[in-house]
Amino acid sequence: MKKCLIFALLVSFVIPSFALASVGSKNTLFVGGTINNIKVNTEGKSSTSDEQHFLFEAKGQKLIIPYSKIDGLEYGQKAGRRVAMAILISPFALFSKKRKHFLTINYLDENEKQQAVVLELGKDVVRVTLASLEARTGRKIEYQDEEARSSSKGN
Repeated sequence: MKKCLIFALLVSFVIPSFALASVGSKNTLFVGGTINNIKVNTEGKSSTSDEQHFLFEAKGQKLIIPYSKIDGLEYGQKAGRRVAMAILISPFALFSKKRKHFLTINYLDENEKQQAVVLELGKDVVRVTLASLEARTGRKIEYQDEEARSSSKGN
């Protein structure tokens, strides 16, 4: 009985933090930046389908960036261990890594002031988003390291 209670408490504290620790595979998370009209850690959808603008939309909030105003793109990754999964399911999960994919967009706003936005991209939208941004802006993505470069290209 005591073991069940301890396990239930452990699960109730670990699972919620584990579930919130990552963005959905097809979503985008607003991590932060110089703008203040979108709340930090807001998850939504990003789109490069418009020919003139990059769009991030979440919970009635929108960020619209004209491709012509983008003057810098940077992509990097952060890898971390799956500790919560290892505790709950299998110690073998400690040997796997969870990658987070970060995109920084530097651009000029409507007042010609420099702005920056940091987004965490879900794993299923990374390649499409990066390729589309390079094509639509005419700018090359700056990669934080070779591992980020090779994983974004699918190599």
